[in-house]
Amino acid sequence: MADTRLDVVGCGSMVVDLFYRTPRIVSADEKIVLDTHRAGVGMERAAVGGVVLNHLGWARILGLEVGICGKMGDDRHGEFLRDGMDRLGIRHHLTLDGGSSSFSTVFVDGTGNRAIYMVRGATAELKHQEIGRRHGSFIRRAHLVSTEISQLPLRTVIALLQFARRHSIPTVVDVDVPPSDACPVLGTRAELDRALALATYLKPAKSAARELAEFERDALKMADVIRARYGSRAVVITDGERGCAIAARDASLRVPAFRVRQVDTTGAGDAFLGAMLAGLRWKLGWARIGRLGNAAGAVCVSRLGAFPSGFELRGEIVNLYGERLPVATRPGRPRSAAAAAAVLDPVIEVKRFFDRSLSELGRLKNRIDLKDISRAVAMIRTAEANQGRVHVTGVGKPEHVARYAASLFCSVGTPATFLHATETLHGSLGQVDRNDVVIAISNSGNTSELLATATAIKEHGAQLIAVTGNRGSELAQIADLVIHAPVKEDGGVLGLAPRISVLGQVYVLAALSVALEVGRGLTLEEYSRWHRAGALGEAARIMAAHQTRAPRKLKVVHTARTLRQ
Repeated sequence: MADTRLDVVGCGSMVVDLFYRTPRIVSADEKIVLDTHRAGVGMERAAVGGVVLNHLGWARILGLEVGICGKMGDDRHGEFLRDGMDRLGIRHHLTLDGGSSSFSTVFVDGTGNRAIYMVRGATAELKHQEIGRRHGSFIRRAHLVSTEISQLPLRTVIALLQFARRHSIPTVVDVDVPPSDACPVLGTRAELDRALALATYLKPAKSAARELAEFERDALKMADVIRARYGSRAVVITDGERGCAIAARDASLRVPAFRVRQVDTTGAGDAFLGAMLAGLRWKLGWARIGRLGNAAGAVCVSRLGAFPSGFELRGEIVNLYGERLPVATRPGRPRSAAAAAAVLDPVIEVKRFFDRSLSELGRLKNRIDLKDISRAVAMIRTAEANQGRVHVTGVGKPEHVARYAASLFCSVGTPATFLHATETLHGSLGQVDRNDVVIAISNSGNTSELLATATAIKEHGAQLIAVTGNRGSELAQIADLVIHAPVKEDGGVLGLAPRISVLGQVYVLAALSVALEVGRGLTLEEYSRWHRAGALGEAARIMAAHQTRAPRKLKVVHTARTLRQ
């Protein structure tokens, strides 16, 4: 089906690799003779390759549904590449209006070391304007987006990462070449830094990492330096026979490599990244992701070529990895919902969800900055003093949270209305006055429809409070005040449906309603007057009747300390 979701969509190099055996890798000004008459020595072999296409191939044989987009030539190399994609079931969304398809010449010596000369070809012709216009609908189908610093122009990489961020899709960037080689061929150093800062996860090759970390020698220290510089969720550096080093928000570790007979090191990092994408998709811990990546890299170096030959390699990876993996899918053989459900116990999964929810909300309680709640109260009270009003908005599940929050605020004495985000751009902006405050809710903070609405609200002159789990999001940058409500995991088997993040949004907005209630000095008499029916109204009237003295409002000082009390 055309609208089927994909685990990963990649954009980048699709290359025909032309392999040659050589007695050794020569240096500058040296010459060597390749014996092309003895079988297995010096013989040319064409293979599917390219940084992005390679890692998608390895992700595919591990069971992910993957796709690639970009530009290639309408030539024999392009046809060869598309046939290779089709054999593994890699979906493609390609334009064939480029020049010649990309190719590289790879020389491999007897120990598996290699030298690669790349011709960027059509890959380098993909313009940044084409990302959304030509490939946007395909990219939006992805749960993860992957790309490279290798052959794509940096402006195109930036456009892809920005597009993914606007649609709340995490991104992985393979930094395959050092900055000194990438710039100025692919773009400027400023553009390179911008691209790396936009990525969710970075996987630099060690040579690239060394330059990015200002020539630090230790792989784990390099990963830490790079993550701190670019704000990545994680930086993973492949370190050859030493395995890999991982610096993440919740982990800092080295994972040793598997010892295998090395035939060709070409594509080992790509195989690692393919397995890393699978691990991210399955929400494995970083130690397991590193081990799975090392297993894939080990299988890759034990044979000639960077692109997997077939699904049979999955078994070799599993044997090295030492654990069972989720059921793999192949073209024409999708995993059914019944098959997926058969291995799960609903009672156990529900208990896990309850435990995860309590854990996440407890963590959220400790991370909320109560000063931001105080500032929000002050902002709303100032707006009311200037005849302003409160509006609450969101897109998707946050829309329902916004409706609830507006109703809750009204019930405790702060008049508020729901603002339909998309309708705001079609005339409902007239609902908002320049003296008003709008509360915008988005876990990712990068939902495109909400960003357009938030921009219109700010241009209109109203103040904006963002409730988001992403302090670095575009919504957070637009807002006058950010209430940070981070939730790490949403729970459930797939971990995709917004569950705990929605609970977190309700949690924060309910807390804000408490602060507004305290700030107003709400009395039982007022509460009962607004709730004329129902059990709550009756309870308020009974409590008011039993008061021995007239209700009086409390004097409240809006401080974080008061709110904690």
